Amino acid sequence: MGAEPQRLHVVFFPLMAAGHMIPTLDIAKLFAAHHVKTTIVTTPLNAPTFTKALNTTTTTTIDVEVIPFPNSNEADGIPEGIENFDQFTSNEMAVKFLKATTLLQQSLEQILEKHKPDCLVADMLLPFATDVAAKFNIPRLVFHGTNYFSQCVTHSMIKYEPFKTVSSDDEEFLIPYLPHEVKLMKSQLPDMMRGDLDMDMDIVNSEWMEIFVRAMEAEAKSYGVIVNSFHELEPEYADYYRNVIGRRAWSIGPVSLCNRENEAKFQRGKDSCIDEHECLNWLNSKKPNSVVYICFGSLAQVSNSQVEEIAMGLEASEQDFIWVLRGSNTKNIEEFEKRVEGKGLIIRGWAPQVLILDHEAIGTFVTHCGWNSTLEGLSCGVPMVTWPVFAEQFYNEKLVTQVLETGVGVGAKEWNRMVEGIKWEDIRDAIRKLMVGEEALELRSKAKKMKELARMAVEVGGSSYCDLSSLIQELSSYNNATTYARD
Repeated sequence: MGAEPQRLHVVFFPLMAAGHMIPTLDIAKLFAAHHVKTTIVTTPLNAPTFTKALNTTTTTTIDVEVIPFPNSNEADGIPEGIENFDQFTSNEMAVKFLKATTLLQQSLEQILEKHKPDCLVADMLLPFATDVAAKFNIPRLVFHGTNYFSQCVTHSMIKYEPFKTVSSDDEEFLIPYLPHEVKLMKSQLPDMMRGDLDMDMDIVNSEWMEIFVRAMEAEAKSYGVIVNSFHELEPEYADYYRNVIGRRAWSIGPVSLCNRENEAKFQRGKDSCIDEHECLNWLNSKKPNSVVYICFGSLAQVSNSQVEEIAMGLEASEQDFIWVLRGSNTKNIEEFEKRVEGKGLIIRGWAPQVLILDHEAIGTFVTHCGWNSTLEGLSCGVPMVTWPVFAEQFYNEKLVTQVLETGVGVGAKEWNRMVEGIKWEDIRDAIRKLMVGEEALELRSKAKKMKELARMAVEVGGSSYCDLSSLIQELSSYNNATTYARD
């Protein structure tokens, strides 16, 4: 009789950015709940994001392995003590940071040598992970942090370059061969894609493109892709991704739903400047569907003038609200804060977003359309005012407003990491459209339906539960076959 197969061991290696680390932790929890041994690899200053949240979960054991971030002599231009993508405000520094992450390869190899895991799940923007996994003869799974829809849009953009059919930045063009009619403007595309892809671009954009192309090549050679989505949300795009683009993929989301207790929801991410009970007490004092929640994620910056426009728009909408403000741009906000006391709650810094969105008082979510936030909004059944800023957020907006029809746009037209240029009247009108009248009821009913489908997907027997189970089964078979081949 052969030796009994060992318990499956998966190592997770997320990009050092809140929007990548938080869902990776949730994915690790899901694997651990399926009795898989799980280890997360990160750097010293990012470790608390994991250890703090793990201290509140008594049911799952997840190990955290800490590897040193390259020092400032090794990492060109990265100041000492900076280890997270969220700390950069320029594209140039972001590119330097991604280049610095390639220096983590040796440390990652040492971890794999020590643990001898059966699989490596690594972020799309850490493409060297495919080579590392091949060296240890184990499968590498890619984690994107986004959905099928935006992957399909990106594929169509690169392959067919439809933006070349328009002459101006604000003229719409159709994205070809997608299951739905989706239109975009050139101004809503990333800088690196706005011009002709084969033309000389400025250095930062061409470096971005280089990183992106390398990531896509590494993904094509990988074992497959884990997607934080669920089949019922975007079935045509999951099929397109698998059959047209030709990727193996497993939908295992919404991964945020693994946090069932309020405490677990509150502990996700960084420390909040608001107490869990203070936040819940404020929400408990409000009627169902009566509060607007506004937040732009961890990377976007909001200009001072836009802060003032948002304040005027919120006040003119006459709705109760929770507004998350990051950074120092709180000029003139103190007076506004006093004026709206009781009606508006301003949270400075990090907010317990899932805890807030999941509360029955929330009626609308004004969002930058980052995928984590968008999916959290959908899985809590909250209709959205879409206000995309950069990355693939303009694509996510189209999914919400045109495909799922669970939101309305505020009118953002410019791909730019700085949130600016939207007038208070447009903010007021978009909010009122989702909070008052017939259209609001219709959008809310579609959003609530999405919430039901999301919850069913992650329950035992649901589509995401089954996808995760079959992936774990496949990895176990792969591991056993490889073990027997070595024996």
